[in-house]
Amino acid sequence: MTTADSAQRAQQHYDPRAIQAKWLAVWDEMDLFRASDDPADERPRTYLLDMFPYPSGDLHMGHAEAYAIADAMARYYFQRGHNVLHPIGWDAFGLPAENAAIRKNAHPADWTYANIETQAASFRRYGVSFDWSRRLHTCDPDYYRWNQWLFLRFYERGLAYRKDGYVNWCPADQTVLANEQVIAGRCERCGSEVIRRTLTQWYFKITEYADRLLADMAPLAGRWPDRVLLMQRNWIGRSEGAEIRFEVEGRDEPVTVFTTRPDTLYGATFFVVAADSPLAAEICSPTQRDALEDYLTGVRKLTDIERQSADRPKTGVFLGRHAVNPVNGERVPVWAADYVLPDYGTGAIMAVPAHDQRDLDFARAHGLDVRVVVETGEADPAVTGVATHGDGRLVNSGPLNGLDKASAIARITEILTADGQGRAAVSYRLRDWLVSRQRFWGTPIPIIYCPSCGEVPVPDEDLPITLPDLRGQDLAPKGVSPLAAAAEWVNTQCPKCGGAARRDTDTMDTFVDSSWYFLRYCSPGYQHGPFEVEAVRRWAPVDLYVGGVEHAILHLMYARFFVKVLHDMGMVDFSEPFTALVNQGQVINQGRAMSKSLGNGVDLGEQLAAHGVDAIRLTMIFASPPEDDIDWADVNPDASVKFLGRVWRVAADVGAATATGEVPARVTQPDAGNRALRKVTHRTIDEVTRLVETARLNVAVARLMELTTAARRAIDSGPGTADPAVREAAETLAILLSLFAPYTAEECWSLLGHAPSVAVAGWPQADPELLVQESVTCVVQVAGKVRDRLEVSPEISEDALRAQALAAPGVVRALEGREVKAVIVRAPRLVNVVPG
Repeated sequence: MTTADSAQRAQQHYDPRAIQAKWLAVWDEMDLFRASDDPADERPRTYLLDMFPYPSGDLHMGHAEAYAIADAMARYYFQRGHNVLHPIGWDAFGLPAENAAIRKNAHPADWTYANIETQAASFRRYGVSFDWSRRLHTCDPDYYRWNQWLFLRFYERGLAYRKDGYVNWCPADQTVLANEQVIAGRCERCGSEVIRRTLTQWYFKITEYADRLLADMAPLAGRWPDRVLLMQRNWIGRSEGAEIRFEVEGRDEPVTVFTTRPDTLYGATFFVVAADSPLAAEICSPTQRDALEDYLTGVRKLTDIERQSADRPKTGVFLGRHAVNPVNGERVPVWAADYVLPDYGTGAIMAVPAHDQRDLDFARAHGLDVRVVVETGEADPAVTGVATHGDGRLVNSGPLNGLDKASAIARITEILTADGQGRAAVSYRLRDWLVSRQRFWGTPIPIIYCPSCGEVPVPDEDLPITLPDLRGQDLAPKGVSPLAAAAEWVNTQCPKCGGAARRDTDTMDTFVDSSWYFLRYCSPGYQHGPFEVEAVRRWAPVDLYVGGVEHAILHLMYARFFVKVLHDMGMVDFSEPFTALVNQGQVINQGRAMSKSLGNGVDLGEQLAAHGVDAIRLTMIFASPPEDDIDWADVNPDASVKFLGRVWRVAADVGAATATGEVPARVTQPDAGNRALRKVTHRTIDEVTRLVETARLNVAVARLMELTTAARRAIDSGPGTADPAVREAAETLAILLSLFAPYTAEECWSLLGHAPSVAVAGWPQADPELLVQESVTCVVQVAGKVRDRLEVSPEISEDALRAQALAAPGVVRALEGREVKAVIVRAPRLVNVVPG
């Protein structure tokens, strides 16, 4: 660029829209962010990943925050010279596409791919540093073929199995809902009242890995948010206790219950079974069957979460039977109730109302006995209505009397084991993963049912089992999966005997798609398996994963489970998929989540049009730490526009001052140019480096603002634009800003005379000599109150600092001639003088 060109541009104003249009086309041509798979490439590899989006429409405000955060981190490692893998794809199966297809009399693929293209164009405009060559869509047969292949490997290992199970059923959408999709007993999509029903479903045996899922969280501590690890531990819910066998009238075999407090067995005064469990129907006396059926009508409308709520009244029905307490022979009544779940353990519990609040609430509601067996010094629960949970001494418990909790648990377990009435056991809250869905737009389950051969896996060479061409009303809910009505697709030949057979008509939970997609990115075109093993060994595990905390349990748990299975299969050499995790907060408005019904939605497209991409990205980053929520009502994108304009002006002024067409070399000598500005520049480099590496991005932006102010001051009232230190500050600003506002940074880099792209200019190195502080401020207190401040050397000794502090005018005045009792010195920052 010539001097005349720079001077002319310096007369212009900051125009973010023109800058975007200019550089987007250039970046598309340059293909800057393609990761290299060349084994000879010796650059350090970094795999950084955003949770991939669902194509429900264009990008929204939440996307703007999440992808700004991840992109800043990715661009940092590009600048550091790393070989960065930062891919993009779409989590493209799901019910919304199916519902849209019904409304539009179309195929779900039409809606899905149209939305993907819309989002892809928006991502490009948003300036995200993706490797577009690795783009994938989970609804492509080339992808879901490998879902089916993995399902068959799980099946071979006994990790995929089929059984009858209780599910949340939406009668309107005619499909199974996860607990999280049921709000106040109604479907979150359509508002219909949800019911419980029994279906034969496919499950993945994630419980087989419960202990490993717990143990392997230890290395994640400090790298994953603490709350995510806690949520996962609670979801797995490992409990140590004992299994106890109760004889029950009307049943030949004893019923086994699990309890964490077998020491309280003498306090069991009644027995509860899940009202909707097969056990309740089996042992119910004929005289109580009508009562049980009436009760079940209400129970089936409740979700598991609602049933376990501590606030709900405790309802139930007596089953006309009694169980026998194995340690004292006491007959206790058997009740059916909704607060016990059918798929937790055996669907039955021993009730100890004195020491369990839910049992006590039930006992008081139905007039059942309450017996204290742990003496804690608290009032009688039968009177107060408050169960006692302390670890006191056992009473009213025969051979356990006088023992503490730990001793009593050990003793009762010995007694039960010796008598064949029980044993020590471990139980988990975690349940096997139900993967069947009565939907069309998902991965078909690769199993065939033959009258002669039973369940027959589809041979690998016949994969993928692709979806038939159903559209419009063919997808409408009919009580079974839409695939069941596609007779030509359903009816097939048995791979074993060649006889007539039928395909499984359910599709897989879309969480299957997202449980291994991060591995596919390593070799997206690979045709001989779900991924190339060597490519995954080069890139994985993911170094940094960025996404919302709403995925803290299910998605992250399932991905961890998949990787452990793949590790056992010898396909990966690591056992955790994501080395580090960053959760971004939610973008809200006026203190509430954005919603059309509340009228507080904010359209991302309108914000980008009004303020420009860089201002929105910068506002998202600067508003708060990544993990905190951002209230859009409290931020000001116009302020970001003004700041970016100030940075642009610094670059324009420095570029216009260049005396020749050649760009001066970067400053390398500590004494070249204004030393004070150089020190600010290098402190900024040092601090921003550490801040980005710890994801304190909002503070990093604040440091750039400080450097901009220092550079502007140097231009306006200091050494001026010709000083090498001013150019160094301007170039540093452009490079550091490129993490957060890439368009403006690229334009600044160009104004300074450099060829594109600033994204790969190289991260500046802080000069240690320029980081040395020549003086620091020491606070001097007298009796704890600040009385003076001293500018001292960072290397000052304690004795010298004590002497200066005692001689300080403010200290002399405060002492008023009093004797000094003590002087506490914390060189070089603090001195506290204690008067006598």
